[in-house]
Amino acid sequence: MSPAVLFLLVALAGGVGAGLRWLADVLLSRLLPSGFPWAILVVNTTGSFALGLITGAALGTEWLAVLGTGLLGGYTTFSTVAVDTQVLAGEGRGGAAWADALGTLALAVAAALAGLALGASG
Repeated sequence: MSPAVLFLLVALAGGVGAGLRWLADVLLSRLLPSGFPWAILVVNTTGSFALGLITGAALGTEWLAVLGTGLLGGYTTFSTVAVDTQVLAGEGRGGAAWADALGTLALAVAAALAGLALGASG
């Protein structure tokens, strides 16, 4: 595949991933308790699992670029976690801020590990 085509596929997949993140955030925010960024925590955890899965499956560099960098790069979001954590801290909710930052890190790493193991076993 040519670099130009790969670039376009990564960009398109990134847009789809961002749209999926927005949709998941909207839908999950309606279902989950308010007051904590649960939806983004779910998005980042599922995205980390999916990236681990496709990385473990060794799909090849082009597919990893499209699905990992593009789709899942658009789907997951570190910047939203950083902002949400700062908003919680600014509201005087230090415990929730730490739970968001550390909980996201711990769950995302655990999910990536599970995805890697599952992907490599298939």
